[in-house]
Amino acid sequence: MIIYLPGFDSNSPGNHEKVLQLQFIDPDVRLIGYSTLHPRHDMQHLLKEVDKMLQLCADERPLICGVGLGGFWAERIGFLCDIRQVIVNPNLWPEENMPGKIDRPEEYLDIATKCVSNFREKNRDRCLVLLSRTDEALDSQRSAKHLSAYYEIIWDDVQTHKFKNISPHLQRIQAFKTLG
Repeated sequence: MIIYLPGFDSNSPGNHEKVLQLQFIDPDVRLIGYSTLHPRHDMQHLLKEVDKMLQLCADERPLICGVGLGGFWAERIGFLCDIRQVIVNPNLWPEENMPGKIDRPEEYLDIATKCVSNFREKNRDRCLVLLSRTDEALDSQRSAKHLSAYYEIIWDDVQTHKFKNISPHLQRIQAFKTLG
């Protein structure tokens, strides 16, 4: 099973395309939506939904995948639910780059600092990161600097922020999902 968390623009047709691409790895891909309006409620909702899916899942190696803001959530929810994560152009600082787009962006900072102390150290090597060199929305170099000490970074020279085509990386994602 692969749990997919879309980014801020959850209605983007690119999400459907990524779900279809992920089905080459595992036919059981489940999209979980969230409001983006109230981060604390989103976190409770996502934890509850992911836990429910995991309870009903027979897959011994489920994976959670998130793009953009979904990457922010996938890393944390995956850690808290003890499943591997793939994050694509994650929005690591929504409190900085989303004021005016969402209510209460400061809640993201609160979540980021109160989740679990040093959670990336405790999550070491359980997350795979795909970053676009040409991400027009986020500073991918800044993200790499913060994540590379803990996770493998895969750079893509073609895709933009929405990362429409993950196909070139499916074999690597599949290998990461099936690691023991």
